[in-house]
Amino acid sequence: MKYQEKITTSRTGRTLKFLGTGAKIGGNYIKHYAKKALNPGMDSSELHEANASDIYSSLSELKGSALKVAQMLSMDRGILPAAYADKFALSQYMAPPLSAPLVARIFKKELGKSPQELFDSFEPNAKNAASIGQVHQATIGDKKLAVKVQYPGVADSIQSDLRLVRPVALRMFNLSEKDLDKYMGEVEGKLLEETDYILELERGQSIAQACAGLEGLKFPAYYPAYSGKRVLTMDWMQGEHLAEFLLKNPSQETRNLLGQRLWDFYQFQVHHLKTVHADPHPGNFLLNDDGSVGVIDFGCIKEIPEEFYYDYFGLILPEVQSQAELLESLMERIEMLFAYDSPQKRSIFIKAFGQMTELLSRPFATEYFDFSDEQYIQQIYALGEEISQIPEIRDTRDGRGSRHMLYINRTYFGLYSLLNSLGAQVKTGLDDWKKPVQEKLVSLSEQP
Repeated sequence: MKYQEKITTSRTGRTLKFLGTGAKIGGNYIKHYAKKALNPGMDSSELHEANASDIYSSLSELKGSALKVAQMLSMDRGILPAAYADKFALSQYMAPPLSAPLVARIFKKELGKSPQELFDSFEPNAKNAASIGQVHQATIGDKKLAVKVQYPGVADSIQSDLRLVRPVALRMFNLSEKDLDKYMGEVEGKLLEETDYILELERGQSIAQACAGLEGLKFPAYYPAYSGKRVLTMDWMQGEHLAEFLLKNPSQETRNLLGQRLWDFYQFQVHHLKTVHADPHPGNFLLNDDGSVGVIDFGCIKEIPEEFYYDYFGLILPEVQSQAELLESLMERIEMLFAYDSPQKRSIFIKAFGQMTELLSRPFATEYFDFSDEQYIQQIYALGEEISQIPEIRDTRDGRGSRHMLYINRTYFGLYSLLNSLGAQVKTGLDDWKKPVQEKLVSLSEQP
C-alpha cells in the first residue's frame, strides 16, 4: 500500500496540484478523440475511467475538503458516470493513508507524547483512511480502541480550497456572488466543524445518550484523556462497511432490519432532537449479522432551526399541496419563491417543486416503502435533470432554497441511497411528527 509522507497545505501548492490534474484530463481527452477518429463507434467509458483515476489520485493526495467533495459526489450515483462514482467511493474509507512517522509527529504536536507512550499497543498502519483523517487500532489493557488522526493542514486549507472551486461553482450553478456566499458559508462552516475533534467528541456523546433508547444501534464510548483537537480516541466497534457486508449476501430479513435501524435513527434525530448526523455515507456505519448498526462518526452535525423545521416538513404533508396560499407562503419562507417573482415564474417553480416534493416524500405516504426499487431512485435523478433544464429555472441567478436545505437534503438523499444499496423494505409512514407540524401550520395559516 502507498503511504504519504507529507500533504500539500499551501494555497500555491494546492492550486498547482489542481492545475496539474486539469492538464492530465486535457491529455486524456486528446487521446480519446484520437482513438475515436480511428474507431467512431467507441464509447466514453475508457475516458471516464482515466479521468476518474487522475482526479481521485490528485484529490486523495490533497485530502481535506477537496477529497470531501469527492466523497459527497460518490453518494449521488445518478449525478456522475459510474467510473467516477466507483472511484470516488474509495474516499469513504480507502484513501491512501499517512506514513507512521508523520502520524507520530501529529501525536507529539497534539498530545505531547508518541502513540507508543500513550497506548499499550498502537498499530502504525491505518485500518481505514478517508477525507479528513485516518483510523488506527490501539489497546489499553484488554480494551480495543479506534484512534482517529486528522491529516495535517486540513483545517487551514479549507478556505483556500473553497476559493479554488468558487469560479467553477459560479459557472456550474449559475448563481450570483451573493447567493453563492449563502451556500459556501454553510459548507465552509460544516467542514471546519468536522476538523474539530473536541466538538465531535462532545456531539458524539450527546447524540449517543439521546438515542440510547433506540433498539439495535451501537455507539462508541469516547476517551477525552487520549483525545485532542486533531486526535480522537473511542471504542473499536465491530461490524463491516456496507460493501463488505453485502458480499455475504445477507437475507432480506437482515437487510430490512438494518434498514429499519437506520431509518428510525434518522427520524428520531430529525423530528425529536432537531439535530442530525448529516453525513450518511457508508463509511460512517458498521453493519452486523444480528441486525445492529454501529455509528462511528459525528463530525458533520446539522442543527435544524425550529422555524425552518416546520416550514420544510410542512411541505411534505399532502394537505398542504391542496392549499395554494399556504403552499406559496411556505415556499417563500424556505426561499424557493421570492416576492419579486412574476406570476408565470411562480407558477413554474410551484409546479416543479411540487413534483419533486411529491416524489421525495413518497416513502412517507405509505406505511412501508421498498427502497430497493431502482425505478424510484432513477425517477428522482431523471426529474432533477428535467427540472434543471427548464429555462426559467436553469437561467435564474438567485439561489433558490434556504441554506439549511443544503445539509437536510443531503441527509435524506444519502439515507435513501444507503437504503437502496442495502435493498431494504422499511416501515416509514408519518409516525408521530405529523400532528405537531399540522398544528403549527394551522397557527401559521391563521396569522393575519
